[in-house]
Amino acid sequence: MKTKLLYIAPHRPGRSPGQRFRFEQFTDYLQEQGFEITYSFLLNSIDDKIFYQKGNYLIKLFIGFKGLFIRTRDWLRAGSFDIILVYREAHFIGTTFFEKRFAHSRAKLVFDFDDAIWLNDTSEANSNLSWLKKPEKTGEIIQLSDLVIAGNKYLADYARIFNNDVIIIPTSIDTNYHKPQTPDKNNTVCIGWTGSSTTIKHFQDAVSWLIRLKEKYGNKITFKVIVDAKMSWPELGIKSTQWNKRTEIQELNTIDIGIMPLPDDQWSRGKCAFKGLQYMALEKPAVMSPVGVNNELIIDNENGFLAADENEWISKISALIDSEGLRIRIGKAGRKTVVDSYSVDVQKVILADVLKSLVH
Repeated sequence: MKTKLLYIAPHRPGRSPGQRFRFEQFTDYLQEQGFEITYSFLLNSIDDKIFYQKGNYLIKLFIGFKGLFIRTRDWLRAGSFDIILVYREAHFIGTTFFEKRFAHSRAKLVFDFDDAIWLNDTSEANSNLSWLKKPEKTGEIIQLSDLVIAGNKYLADYARIFNNDVIIIPTSIDTNYHKPQTPDKNNTVCIGWTGSSTTIKHFQDAVSWLIRLKEKYGNKITFKVIVDAKMSWPELGIKSTQWNKRTEIQELNTIDIGIMPLPDDQWSRGKCAFKGLQYMALEKPAVMSPVGVNNELIIDNENGFLAADENEWISKISALIDSEGLRIRIGKAGRKTVVDSYSVDVQKVILADVLKSLVH
């Protein structure tokens, strides 16, 4: 008999990295294991373009009401499911109305989160609407849930304040999709960063020491920024490369060193090191700030590097620039870490087993 699972998420399939790497890449395996999955999302492709632009408040109001209608439909059919898995929140306004209804249905309520979403973090385009959000509702949703899935220990520690039934499933990498390719031989070393327009500020914080590296190495190094926005850094002599799902692996394989600078704040401590995991899966030596889960992921000078200040960033990246052998050694050790502990092949079994045990 099939186990019926309703997946509650803000975005359509394929749109959100969080949804892709925390659930969507597991669906084939879950279906093989007897799960029947129904996907319910709030924003279609047209809504998405409007929702993350400034202004358009009347249309955003309509989108919000449409979302309430979608979730009301989910509430009314909740009893026909065995599991309702909510990613982050049922609706983007500050209410737990729908999570409460799901919790009181016959279905088991599972809550999955991969960021410190109990903190107030609103996109720049919707900063004027931040009053509609209620970040502290995260604790309420956790309390209502039969099971909480957290992306790392920092998030799990927060969840256990409200609920004892918490497991950690890290954001996972499909190592059959993230396949390393040997870059074309040339005399330059490419330092790369990938992310979204909401996290580009972290790359911007690195520009000062990247300029110092450029002054030190000149034409021996190049830079690549893969992001979902058109941007440029004349001081580094680069323009951004447009992120595209079809070409992301090809683009990442052209870099030689991957960087993940982060500020040491509460929001960053809740991050799940996804871009670092991508670099490592592709055998690109990763240099990361020693913040949050990065400290668990990286053993310095074994499977990557941790850099706490500007001088450490320059010193450790310089060592990688100067030694192809070091880049190869660190890169291969990084991929082994991902394959052994952070791969879809490992985590899909854990997710399926925990969901089965919840129902049976």
